[in-house]
Amino acid sequence: MAKDLVYLVTGGSGLIGEHIVKFLHKEEYVKEVRIFDVHEGGFIKQLEGGPAITFIKGDLTNYNQVLGAVKGVHVVIHTAALVDVLEEHSFKEREAINVGGTENVIKACLASDVPYLLYTSSIAAVGPNTNLDPMVGITEDTIYHGEKLLFYGKTKSRAEKLTLSANGQQMSNGNKLTTCCIRPSGVYGEKSPTFLSQYQSAKSNNNKINYIQPDNAAQSYEYVGNVAWMHVLAARQMQLKPHVLGGQAYFAYDDTPFRRIKDFNQELFTEFDPDIQIGSYIPYWKMWLIVSIYNSIAFILKPFWKLKPFLTIPILKLVQTTFYADTDKAFRHFGYKPYYSWVESKQRTCQWLKQATEDLRKTKKDS
Repeated sequence: MAKDLVYLVTGGSGLIGEHIVKFLHKEEYVKEVRIFDVHEGGFIKQLEGGPAITFIKGDLTNYNQVLGAVKGVHVVIHTAALVDVLEEHSFKEREAINVGGTENVIKACLASDVPYLLYTSSIAAVGPNTNLDPMVGITEDTIYHGEKLLFYGKTKSRAEKLTLSANGQQMSNGNKLTTCCIRPSGVYGEKSPTFLSQYQSAKSNNNKINYIQPDNAAQSYEYVGNVAWMHVLAARQMQLKPHVLGGQAYFAYDDTPFRRIKDFNQELFTEFDPDIQIGSYIPYWKMWLIVSIYNSIAFILKPFWKLKPFLTIPILKLVQTTFYADTDKAFRHFGYKPYYSWVESKQRTCQWLKQATEDLRKTKKDS
């Protein structure tokens, strides 16, 4: 089994990327972990001992910067993406980063003889579609048709196809590139900005979680530490079993119970804040009207003042739809099992959320 490996994690300062870097920092077969990102995560300075950690500030849309980062690398874990579900950026910008950036990573791997590339895709690359057809217990072999509901999903779908089609392509040294993809769904855990904002919203609403998701809709969740562990394990097993993992896509999963959003949030929030309760249901038509009016006002004010969107119609439609995978393909192909149990995942998430809330409170008090 090869040792002294050099890994490159694009987006290594991001939610999933940071956890991947922390896992790799513990592995004896890793000599160096390179982080390619636009921002340097503060956690990097806290990593002591173990493999060398090298931060490279760069832009995915700049091919020369990507090419320089992959020189001498054995494995690339490509997690970097513009996750813009509120559509604050233009589609051209999202496409340039998510699709064009992935093209640059693939091209650089082929040119620099990097033999292994693992891409962080998304369940959004599969669906839901614009018809809002449920995705109930799908597997990697499920045929699910229709136009992707989210623009983000469209870019991830194209990037995933590029990555998988690159599997087996010849590199400059004559060897072949091995690629595979992992598709997370609802990722929660430490440093999740969405999770923190949902808790703050409940606190500002008299400790009530108001909700827009009907009782007949739900989705799956995965703890970020388990998603990261799946990446690390898959990247290692790609080297040992390229004939098995090459060209494959895997849904991410763990032991987190299947829940509606409001129920999932309440179970976690009440671990450290028993005052949180379920609030009122807001019907689809009412929320659609609120979002539409807000967007109209934002459009009128755009030349003078840019309002930050709080919800989009596609996201509103998304939460009305059931979507989750039911699979054990990752276990069958490379022995994946969750690194953290549901109890551990919940405890770690709640500890972080409690500390993050206290830090915000202190910051406001001092300012």
